[in-house]
Amino acid sequence: MRSWFLLLVMLATLPAAAAAAEPNFAINDPPKALPDVRFVDGDGRDRALADFSGKVVLLNVWATWCVPCRKEMPTLDRLQRTLGGKDFQVVALSIDRQGLPVVRKFYRDINIKHLGMYVDSSGKAARELGAVGLPTTLLVDRAGREIGRLVGPAEWDAPDMIAFIRQRIDQQFDRP
Repeated sequence: MRSWFLLLVMLATLPAAAAAAEPNFAINDPPKALPDVRFVDGDGRDRALADFSGKVVLLNVWATWCVPCRKEMPTLDRLQRTLGGKDFQVVALSIDRQGLPVVRKFYRDINIKHLGMYVDSSGKAARELGAVGLPTTLLVDRAGREIGRLVGPAEWDAPDMIAFIRQRIDQQFDRP
């Protein structure tokens, strides 16, 4: 009788434990190869996803006209402030057709201070990444492979999300 009770308790807590470990991310095991998408930075310089090799990257595909994207941007800014550095980078990649001027204005209007500006006004990066909606966020390992993705908005600075990402930063991603 006691073993049935323990089994029921374990089964009842399994989804909650899994949700805490991987908040809403669809995880790839093993990590999936990604195309080396291209875009420009806030200074208009050509950049690529490969430029961030060696760091865990949270690649967020968004647009200024996307209401959920606009709402989550401050949380991404706070995540970058909290975890950003030599091992982690938030890359918020705008697909606005109007390019850098509209993104620059948006950052100024909502007081984004810690995120770099990255823009692909062609939308090619979103297509190559298979972004089916906005926002779409990919967690990328140190080798440039997709660990997982989340379609839709999130509270990136929530304690469970920070713990999840910090755990991924601390893992060794050099396995094949």
